[in-house]
Amino acid sequence: MPRVMIIDDERYIRDWYSLELSSLGYEVNTAGCCNKLLKRIEMFRPDLVILDIRLVDCDGLEMLQQIRNSHPDLPVILCSAYDSYRFEVKSLAADYYVVKSFDLTELKDKVRRALETTAPALTDAI
Repeated sequence: MPRVMIIDDERYIRDWYSLELSSLGYEVNTAGCCNKLLKRIEMFRPDLVILDIRLVDCDGLEMLQQIRNSHPDLPVILCSAYDSYRFEVKSLAADYYVVKSFDLTELKDKVRRALETTAPALTDAI
């Protein structure tokens, strides 16, 4: 079962994404802040990270760089309410960029695609 970690400071977003992705067969873990995030990634060992850009305690783009430095092959989907960050140079380090929406079709598609690209055997289980 593929493991997905969701980092977003808004609880309803974490809960909503978690519910939707769990119903598709993913094992989901969530975090509301960047505090000890790299340690949590080490412990949970996700196959994919969904990362908000504007977090209460840190800059998601800076956290993306830290994730890339410690886990270069871990797929990361940046997820933001703001389309303007898509064009930030630091955003290019992400595998995908999704603008938050009430329709989760794009997010679910990017999750599936990211997991297929990095570990095809993971998506066969779903």
